[in-house]
Formats: sequence, C-alpha cells, structure tokens
Amino acid sequence: MTEHLQVMTTMPTRAVARRIARELVRARLAACVQVLGPIESNYWWQGKQQVGREWLCLVKTTRARYNALVRRLGALHPYDTPEILALPVAAGSRAYLEWLGRETREDRADKAEGSKRRNQGIEGRGGQPEAGQKADVKVRKSKRRAGVAR
Repeated sequence: MTEHLQVMTTMPTRAVARRIARELVRARLAACVQVLGPIESNYWWQGKQQVGREWLCLVKTTRARYNALVRRLGALHPYDTPEILALPVAAGSRAYLEWLGRETREDRADKAEGSKRRNQGIEGRGGQPEAGQKADVKVRKSKRRAGVAR
C-alpha cells in the first residue's frame, strides 16, 4: 500500500495554510489537507535556535502525484526552506485509500482547472466563501455515503 502518502508541511499562519490547502485540493494534488494548529516548533535557523508558532498541514496524496505536489508547494510556500516530509501509508481503510486514489488522478486535475476558471470570482472575496463551506459539507456527506471514514 505504499502508493499512498501522507505529506507533512508547516505554514506560518492559518490563512496561508488554508489558502495552500485549498489550492492543493483544487489542483487534485491532494485528496484532503488537514490544517492543525497552532503548534509550537523549536528549530535551528541560520545558526540560532528558534521557537515559532506554525500550522501543520497533513496532505493526503499518492506517490504518482508527489513530484507535482512538491513543485506546487515549492511555488506557493512562503518559507525559504519549507518542511516537506512524505511518509508512506502502511495500511488504511480500503474504501478511504480507493477514494484518495480516485480524487488525485491526473485526468481529474484537468477538469479541476476548468472549474477554477469558471469559479474565479469566489476566491477574490477573502476568507472562505459560504459556497465553499457548503461544498465542503457536500464532500463530507458524499464521503460518508461512499463508506469513507475520516
């Protein structure tokens, strides 16, 4: 089952994490991105020990989409050296892993790009639009009907 990956990355703010999460899912580079936080990170940067507040993103993707995901994250990420760590999924619910594979197929990404062009007016309003929130509820209901547990 190593064709599925969970990729971890951290973001400086919730707004940035949400924006990048939406973009990765929209582009079908991820079936799901969970934004957790704030978290406290303790790390070395430019020779000094630092402590910072960040938001952790857990990105569900496939090995086939990983290189495109890394390229897109690199283009979108505000950090000079972003954390991008991929962990193979050793096991999981068959229904969930099938759903993950379906939602990240490259042929679906082409359809998502067309959809973005049709809906560009929504993204410019700032924050998460009501329509996006309603769509999220539909996705969750749809996943439940398909027997996909989160």
